[in-house]
Amino acid sequence: MATVIPKIDVGDNYKEKYGFFDKESYVFKAKRGLSADVVKEISWMKSEPEWMTKFRLRALQIWEKKEMPTWGADLSTIDFQNIYYYLKSTEKQGKTWDDVPVACNLSPEELCNSYVKRIIRLAASLTVVRMRTSSS
Repeated sequence: MATVIPKIDVGDNYKEKYGFFDKESYVFKAKRGLSADVVKEISWMKSEPEWMTKFRLRALQIWEKKEMPTWGADLSTIDFQNIYYYLKSTEKQGKTWDDVPVACNLSPEELCNSYVKRIIRLAASLTVVRMRTSSS
């Protein structure tokens, strides 16, 4: 029997589907996909020296020539041109906890509690869906 791999789309309706999402907040977002132009743009945004840009471009050339591994997990469904490879969240890097956005400044317990609540809501919604489909 063939294994069916479900395609998971977490696009615009992520909140409706899964019950939560974290809104993107950024000052720069690279173009979608991976190309020499995108690598140059990311390198420029990070104010990298020319040697680093050349290094990254050479790495991209090598990566493009490689075949996808056939061992391990099935990676054939990954659309590498549908990924944003760099997002700059703020103009400057924080040096103290006061410089860090409040959303990033949660204690491990607060962060864990927040995600546990989200997972409970998701599990509850999946249970309701399962009950509806099994009663049909």
